Amino acid sequence: MHPATAKWYDRRDSVFIEFCVADSKDVKVNFDKTKCGFSCLGGTDNVKHENEIDLFDAIDENESKHKRTDRSVLCYLRKAQPGKAWPRLTKEKAKLSWLSVDFNNWKDWEDDSDEEMGNFDQFSDMMNNMGGEDDLPDLDGADDVRPPPPQFLMSSTEFIFMDKRDFNL
Repeated sequence: MHPATAKWYDRRDSVFIEFCVADSKDVKVNFDKTKCGFSCLGGTDNVKHENEIDLFDAIDENESKHKRTDRSVLCYLRKAQPGKAWPRLTKEKAKLSWLSVDFNNWKDWEDDSDEEMGNFDQFSDMMNNMGGEDDLPDLDGADDVRPPPPQFLMSSTEFIFMDKRDFNL
C-alpha cells in the first residue's frame, strides 16, 4: 500500500485536495469532522493507495464532496468556520512527503473583501494618488551631468561580440 501523491489549496469557505492517481478504480473518500480518508486502486498495475489526513480544522462532512476524473480525484472540503485561513492542511506541522501545496490554484484571499475593486482600479487609484510634477524633488545641478566620453560608448554590434573575458571575470 502506498499513499497517493496529493496537492491542496485553501479558499475562503473550503479546502481542496487533489489526489493524483491516474485511472483510479474503487475510489473511497470518507469525510469526518476532523479527518479525510482516501483509498483507491490506481494505474494499470492496480496499485493500492491509501491516505489518512488529520485536518488542520473542522469541516462540514455533509457538505464535502469528491469527483473522480481519469487523472485524479478532487475533494472539496467545506470548512466548518468559513473565512478562517488554513496555514496548512494537516493538524500536525510535520512535512508529509506525498503532500504539497497546489501553487497553481493558491490564492491569498485573507485580505480580500467583496467591496474591493479590481486590481486595475486599485493600480489606477495608486497612480493617481502619487501626485504630479509639483511633488518631484529639486534636482539642482542635474543639467551639469555630461554623457560619457565617446571611447566608453559602444555600438550594438560591438556588444554582441563581447564575452565574459571582456568583463574580467
